[in-house]
Amino acid sequence: SQSLWSSGVLLPLMQKPCREPSTKRVRPLGRVTSLANLISPVKNGAVRRFGQTLQASFRGDGRSPSVPQHKACSKAAAPTPPKRRNSTLWSETLDVHQKGTFSTKEIKRQEAIFELTRGEQDLIEDLQLARKAYHDPMLKLSIMSEEELTAIFGDLDAYIPLHEDLLAQLAKATGPDGTVGEIGEIVVNWLPRLNAYRAYCSNQLAAKALLDQKKQDPRVQDFLQRCLESPFSRKLDLWSFLDIPRSRLVKYPLLLREILRHTPPEHPDTTSLEQAVSIIQGVLADINMKKGESECQYYIDKLEYLDDRQRDPRIEQCKSLLCHGELRNKSGTKLHVFLFTEVLVLTRPVTRNDRHCFQVYRQPIPVQDLVVEDLQDGDVRMGGSFRGAFSNADKAKNIFRVRFQDPAQGQSHTLQVNDIFHKQQWLNCLRSAMSVIQSEASAASPDVRSKRRSSTVSAVVHMEETDENQPQSAAPSSPESDEPPSPTPSATSTLSTSSTSSSNSTSPPRKSKKDKRVLCSLGKRKETMV
Repeated sequence: SQSLWSSGVLLPLMQKPCREPSTKRVRPLGRVTSLANLISPVKNGAVRRFGQTLQASFRGDGRSPSVPQHKACSKAAAPTPPKRRNSTLWSETLDVHQKGTFSTKEIKRQEAIFELTRGEQDLIEDLQLARKAYHDPMLKLSIMSEEELTAIFGDLDAYIPLHEDLLAQLAKATGPDGTVGEIGEIVVNWLPRLNAYRAYCSNQLAAKALLDQKKQDPRVQDFLQRCLESPFSRKLDLWSFLDIPRSRLVKYPLLLREILRHTPPEHPDTTSLEQAVSIIQGVLADINMKKGESECQYYIDKLEYLDDRQRDPRIEQCKSLLCHGELRNKSGTKLHVFLFTEVLVLTRPVTRNDRHCFQVYRQPIPVQDLVVEDLQDGDVRMGGSFRGAFSNADKAKNIFRVRFQDPAQGQSHTLQVNDIFHKQQWLNCLRSAMSVIQSEASAASPDVRSKRRSSTVSAVVHMEETDENQPQSAAPSSPESDEPPSPTPSATSTLSTSSTSSSNSTSPPRKSKKDKRVLCSLGKRKETMV
């Protein structure tokens, strides 16, 4: 026993019972520790603690060494990080004596300028955070390839100096008392540089689709979830940070108008601020046009044709997508419908080799040959199940029908939307597209306008339901089928009653089937059954 004491063997044996035995399993720290160590340091304190937060979360205990240990059954509740930054007003940076030297209007003007400056600072911090807390760690850990990260993040680093330059100019224009004298010339010369965002905004649709696809990877999902739970994220996901530049762009007109509203008419900034508002509106219009063209081409490239006769050159030449969304047809099948400027295309979403695309369903309908029919709730029974054929409870709501002017060109499609609001949106888009095509046709050929007025339905009408599950090879033989019946007044048909009555105020002579075929435009073809 004496030898054991002298050799020091019993000393650790006597000290060991002083600590409680722990059966808690410790998770390995191999890959996880590298994630915390690879985060690049930045000035933001929340991001500096990002490595410590992730390291603690990967251990599973969520405690720092300085925090006393609790029992295993109790879990320390971490404070929820704020979703927004703490905002400070310009007037709050002044003392009582300084605030009394400014008029109320001047204080509001300086508040608006300070909001512009503070927003630029926040934007720069968010762009830096997106790069250092998301892009760089995922690249170093090989969670995504460099090509994938470039497609998602774009060239964010190129925009940081742009906003830093504006901040530097505003700081130079700030006086010793904290006020900015003239800001008009600064923004007039700086705003055209925002055209650099055209490529970034045009790529957002493809970037979002790729990010959603990569989220299916467990490693990507795990990384993004841990970032979301970290304090630096402010409970915002990655896409929220990537979308911040676009949301910042649309705020510039509002900020400039607010500054102009509190600027006296005799102030030197009045004229230049009005010019700045005009400049930013032009910049945004150009960015929106480029983004619309990019979105249109993105969906055109994802169209999949089962038959070459479904192809229409007007689709490939289209530069604008007016409306698109998910609807259901009469049999309950989900369809993704695209309304381009000149063609209405119905598709079915499919996946080919992990690539999401849209399979063209039936024959695309040129807008110049399109007829839209507003159907009242309950006029059509939706669903193609055997059980539904004997049920009276499947009366559809929020439905409308689209078809060719000449039934021989293709079958009709009864479509259902989720609510009356989206139905009205679709009807408005369809009417607007038809109106534009009719105006262009009448301007090109004034004589054709009176001939086509009876065959082109610009208003939404009520007609008897036809079977869209069978191809229609001939036009209706009854003479009454060319004229819509008078709509019955009801709560659901209020929208279409006014437009139908205005359409029926003039009763042009009825045209024969032969006349209608003569007036049909180019590009018509027989129905392709898919």
